[in-house]
Amino acid sequence: MEKPILGISMGDPFGNGPEITVKALADKRIYDRCRPLVVGDAASMEYAAKVAEKLSGVHLTIRPVSSVAEAQFRYGTIDVYDMGIVKAGDIPCDPADPRPFGLGATALGGEAAFSYVVKVIELAMAGEVDATITNAISKEAINMAGHHYSGHTEIYADYTHTSKYTMMLAHNDLRVVHVSTHVSLREACERVKKDRVLDVIRIANDGCKAIGIREPKIAVAGLNPHCGENGMFGTEEIEEIQPAIDAAMAEGIIIPEKKPTPPDTVFSKALGGWYDIVVAMYHDQGHIPLKVKGFVYNRALGHWDAVAGVNVTLGLPIIRASVDHGTGFGHAGDGHANELSLINAMDYGIRMANAKKGC
Repeated sequence: MEKPILGISMGDPFGNGPEITVKALADKRIYDRCRPLVVGDAASMEYAAKVAEKLSGVHLTIRPVSSVAEAQFRYGTIDVYDMGIVKAGDIPCDPADPRPFGLGATALGGEAAFSYVVKVIELAMAGEVDATITNAISKEAINMAGHHYSGHTEIYADYTHTSKYTMMLAHNDLRVVHVSTHVSLREACERVKKDRVLDVIRIANDGCKAIGIREPKIAVAGLNPHCGENGMFGTEEIEEIQPAIDAAMAEGIIIPEKKPTPPDTVFSKALGGWYDIVVAMYHDQGHIPLKVKGFVYNRALGHWDAVAGVNVTLGLPIIRASVDHGTGFGHAGDGHANELSLINAMDYGIRMANAKKGC
């Protein structure tokens, strides 16, 4: 079986993306399973490689390329599809004295990060890479650069001409998809409509099958406390969510509860193995339990032991998996960024690419 090619967008050049990409690709096991190609700027990756070598002693060579065909995919050398946007002089740090970049969100960083994402989408749409993996971008920065999107998901939907899509978060066997994401809580409640809920249930079912789960078991969270208590605390469960569940079950989709599950218990049940995936009604309803599970802060040592979790966009014609954390501007360049979420995202990308090929 030919190993899949992963196109990895570098993320904001002044964030943690370059550093965690270098750390992830320092693991030879990645090259045993896939052919990684970073889409970004060679200057940023070279700086990150010097920081990593100073702190860990691991020497990695950055090899700029201008096409997928030029990549060698050889462990010890990181192939970088060099966009040439950020130059060495734009990085205000000395590799011999690693410290935070101190720039935060900038128009340059936003323009660069946006360009990496667009390029990796183009490569996937052209069939040159088998899956796309994204590092963190700053919504503020890309808007400063004149690209008015609320996140990766919306960029992917636009550039792949996709109208029905959703975000899936995953940490080990806990998976969540969302009826709405980057909107206000007030608008999120208004978006809980039968047709949208049904679409997300279908996408969740297909998404689980895409990673090899043959008969997915799906939970559909309620919107209101106690699922509205038969209309006492809200009627969305009765008027919108239950009709969507009934329609999905009529199509053969497995929803064990056959009704909305109270949101304060659905994730505990999912962790217990009752379901393969949970349909959440809005952004924080799904994000909070995933991050409580996957983000582990070491209070005694003052750093994150784990920043795990994957963000997968379902419903697209191409594969996209992403880290499930932000740019970490305040610590970018100091050598302490955690690469676990990127490794998890790469694992999902590999699994989905292999499943798509029937492997």
